Amino acid sequence: MVAKVRIGQGIDVHAFEDGDFVTLAGLQIPHTQGLKAHSDGDVVLHALSDALLGALALGDIGQHFPDTDDAFKGADSRILLKKVYQLIREQGYHLGNADMTVACERPKLAKHNLAMRQSIADVLEVDVSQVSMKATTTEQLGFTGRQEGILATATVLLFAD
Repeated sequence: MVAKVRIGQGIDVHAFEDGDFVTLAGLQIPHTQGLKAHSDGDVVLHALSDALLGALALGDIGQHFPDTDDAFKGADSRILLKKVYQLIREQGYHLGNADMTVACERPKLAKHNLAMRQSIADVLEVDVSQVSMKATTTEQLGFTGRQEGILATATVLLFAD
């Protein structure tokens, strides 16, 4: 018997490097550094993609879009997320909701919250009320606290069509 409801969880981390913005949830957010990555380094969309894939045991984004493939160098993670969600839809599931958390000391993300939620909702073609976004610091602890990078987690609930 195939489950009618599936839950997935994802996590992604990228280190900072030289740059003047970070890409989070498909948006370029001004910052004093960029994110080191093969693609655009969007930790939010990478964690969300992994959560979606994990919910249906379809592997992870590294399997679908390997960082050893030059076709994905500098890739827009919105396009990758759209392809992942197409796989989910082809399996007969749709998003109930997605809940993301970003951990970093900087940049401060509160003023970008609604825009990030809307960006994800637009890519997935769902209502913004189905997308939750939270930001937190790690109280200056660990690599995020030392401002060496950003971490994002995502949890999704999928329903069979």
